[in-house]
Amino acid sequence: MIIRRIALTCLLLCGLSVIAHAQTSPSPQPATTATQPAPDTTSDPIGNVATLTGSATVTRNNVIGALKVQDDIFRNDILQTGTGSTLGITFNDATTFNLTANAQIVVDNFVYAEGGTGNAAVFDIAKGTVAFVAAAVAKTGDMKISTPTASLGIRGTTGLVEVPDDTSSTSARDVGIKLYPDADGRVGRIEVNGRDGARLGALTQGASGFAIRGGRAGARFAAVPLAISPQQAQRDQGIVRQVHTAQNVGRQIVTQRRNEIRNNPASRNDPARRPSVVRPAPQQRPGQQQPNLQRTPGQPGTPARPNLQRENLQRGDLQRQGLQQPGAQPPGLQQRPSATPLPGRQARPALQRRPVLPAPKQKQTKRRF
Repeated sequence: MIIRRIALTCLLLCGLSVIAHAQTSPSPQPATTATQPAPDTTSDPIGNVATLTGSATVTRNNVIGALKVQDDIFRNDILQTGTGSTLGITFNDATTFNLTANAQIVVDNFVYAEGGTGNAAVFDIAKGTVAFVAAAVAKTGDMKISTPTASLGIRGTTGLVEVPDDTSSTSARDVGIKLYPDADGRVGRIEVNGRDGARLGALTQGASGFAIRGGRAGARFAAVPLAISPQQAQRDQGIVRQVHTAQNVGRQIVTQRRNEIRNNPASRNDPARRPSVVRPAPQQRPGQQQPNLQRTPGQPGTPARPNLQRENLQRGDLQRQGLQQPGAQPPGLQQRPSATPLPGRQARPALQRRPVLPAPKQKQTKRRF
């Protein structure tokens, strides 16, 4: 009996100590999750539109806008040209791209500081024919151009990339990469690597090129020497001259824009240099009638009068209630002006209703019997 009491006392003391420890121990804090920093809306532009023929758009923050000359360009912008259009973009280091019709590039990254050691740029050519001329970033840092099948290391030169629309399919056509001399005649270097980083080749001679060709399923892509015909060389030279011209024009625009921001930092958000939002036109379903249109025989597409039906209903309600005489105007509605007679004709007078006369009483004659 005594042993049992001692055991119960020990159990009671142990329980009280556990409860006291639980009350004095700090409660576990909820795990904190790392949040991504908000985008910097006051960042400086990294380039500007130098030349534009036709139409071109930029997709920025999932919003599509129409570009115009001198518009600002920022990182992560998606640039797209329309049919029969060309677009010249010059960046802060004077690197310039010239997009031909139906071409698209993405500005994945661009970091440049004059005299800096961490200069770098990455551009993604998604489709179309795009010419480029590299400048300070390629000479003092690292400039890369990616395509659906290869990655290019640019070492200060002029080049041209052709990406067909169907490169994502298994029967993709070749991606063309060509090297051309700069405006001063110098020839740089283009290092061609696979998407996996494997070395495919290098271009070091002017008017030379590679065709990135895929092998069988599972095989790596290969850089096959490209034979440039005289017709292709003449066409390419015209595109290259356009990119050199855009570079000369773009240098002045970029310099002017940087001076504006330096003297007035608030001008970095100048609405005049923002692209105008492109809103696609609403599509009409087949068989659906346009709103507010009343189709009458002989006059298709005649604009309907939204107040006409309400006016007729109001007249009918008043007449049924005996509050309005037939032909009278209901309160709150303006009477339409009478039609103007044509020249040389006299307006007809309004017809008046004749009063209804009571029928004459017949004389009753007394019959004589």
